[in-house]
Amino acid sequence: MNDSRNLLRLNVGFIIHETVGFSREFEINADQIHLNPDLDLEHLDGSVKITRMAHGLLLQVQMGAFTIIDCVRCLDPFSRKLQIDFADLYTFAQNIDENSDLIVPEDGVLDLSPSIREEFILAIPINPLCSIDCKGLCPVCGENRNFIDCKHEPEIIDPRMQSLKSFLDEE
Repeated sequence: MNDSRNLLRLNVGFIIHETVGFSREFEINADQIHLNPDLDLEHLDGSVKITRMAHGLLLQVQMGAFTIIDCVRCLDPFSRKLQIDFADLYTFAQNIDENSDLIVPEDGVLDLSPSIREEFILAIPINPLCSIDCKGLCPVCGENRNFIDCKHEPEIIDPRMQSLKSFLDEE
């Protein structure tokens, strides 16, 4: 598995000395990559466009990759395609704004791993499903209902609460 230390470290020193408006696009491709501490991506494909601005460098990132996540219903892992599209402005050291955490380092090498990891983590859905018709786990025995029909009946609703169920049915 590729380490992100080299793939997502871009030497932008030459762009710093260009005129305002100069841009360069970097293609990023990897079969597998690990973003520390906890994110593994497969088939990473995308680009980073870096544009020289008056007070820094504008990075426009568009990437897609697959990652393994767990289904919220059946708890089985599955592969899911994630897409990210974001922009960051790295300021030059002499133009440091107290609100900016993104500063162009003196050596001119930007490490994009933390930003890209954060964006991919945010792209993971809150309730990921392996399939839209996932049956989930049986609440009685815990078997995966997608593979085994355990014959347990659904829980009987208290008749006093039956009228509340009609509100859910309407949605």
